[in-house]
Amino acid sequence: MMQAMLHEQAEDLLSALLDGELDALTSARVEAHVGVCPTCTAEFARLTALSAAIRERATRHPVPDALRDAVFPKPAPAARTPSPLRDRLSRWLRPAAGGFAVGAALATGFAVLIDTHDADTQLADNIVSAHVRGLQAGHLTDVQISDQHQVKPWFDGKIDLAPPVKDLTAQGFDLVGGRLDYFQGREAAVVVYHRHLHVIDLFVARSAKAGAVSGPSLTTANGYNIVHWRDGDREFWAVSDVNAAELNEFAEAIRQ
Repeated sequence: MMQAMLHEQAEDLLSALLDGELDALTSARVEAHVGVCPTCTAEFARLTALSAAIRERATRHPVPDALRDAVFPKPAPAARTPSPLRDRLSRWLRPAAGGFAVGAALATGFAVLIDTHDADTQLADNIVSAHVRGLQAGHLTDVQISDQHQVKPWFDGKIDLAPPVKDLTAQGFDLVGGRLDYFQGREAAVVVYHRHLHVIDLFVARSAKAGAVSGPSLTTANGYNIVHWRDGDREFWAVSDVNAAELNEFAEAIRQ
């Protein structure tokens, strides 16, 4: 079990948690404290609202050319002295300029892929942190009951989406209950299942890409398997330490 974090420590790390600057374990400890501390819960909500307001309403100004040139001065061109070798190289390189341009475009695309990968990695870490936090005693479920017809209505009025709650006992996945959770500025409904001695959390949140549909994809973060997919206005993450084949089987059962 993770060591509890002191109030003063957690309070100092709230901004870093909001900005995604903490490692997975520290994030889990701070989030666990926020979950039981009314003062930090209120402060984190205030910081979240402030951050959203700044993103939406802050005035943006273009950087003046004079300031850009002062910060990033252009190097003075070197004096060119006649060189037969350079002239021959220039004639050889000129036809290859198009190839270099393609290379530059590919490099730019690669940078975008790296940024996207980093964002996906950070999201996966946050999902795992929320899963680990839920594994602590007393945090796994807010409603603990194996009847799907009672778990599903429990979410009504608590979150603005309807998570799928299925009886998968015949497939070897036992419904345990559900809870509300919060990660990376997003509210999520979590439907909890057991697979033998393992816990499977099904996180359901509003999709960041409304209307998008994507099939399940498997990734691993901090030793946990994650199956992620989108379906219209909802986004799903199945998280567990069960093996990849079993987690894919669970995701397929949920999607059917």
